[in-house]
Amino acid sequence: MEKEETVKLISSEGFEFVIDRKAAMVSQFLRNLLTSPGNFAETENGIVRFPDISTTILEKICQYFYWSRQYARGAQGCLLRSMNFQKFTAYLRVFAVNSGPWISQYRDLV
Repeated sequence: MEKEETVKLISSEGFEFVIDRKAAMVSQFLRNLLTSPGNFAETENGIVRFPDISTTILEKICQYFYWSRQYARGAQGCLLRSMNFQKFTAYLRVFAVNSGPWISQYRDLV
C-alpha cells in the first residue's frame, strides 16, 4: 500500500497502527479529521495521535474498522453490525474504567 492509502494511528504508549485509509473512514471522527480543508497536520501527513487511548483499546478499534467495512453491506450485514457493535461497546466500557475518561472524549470515534 502506498502512503496515501494508509493512515497511522498512534496510541498513548506510542504504538503505531498503520491501517487502510478506507478502514479509517468508517469513523466519522477520523473521516472529518483526515478530510478537513486547511493545513492541519493530520490531513497533510495522515498521522493521528491519541494520547488518552491505550494500545489495547486502539487495537480493538482498528479491528472494528476492518470488521465494519467487511460486514456493513446489505440488510444481513447491518443486523450483524448492530449486534456486534453492542458487544464491542460493552468491551470498551470494561476497559474505560481502567483507561480514564477517554471514552467520553472519543465517543464519536466508532
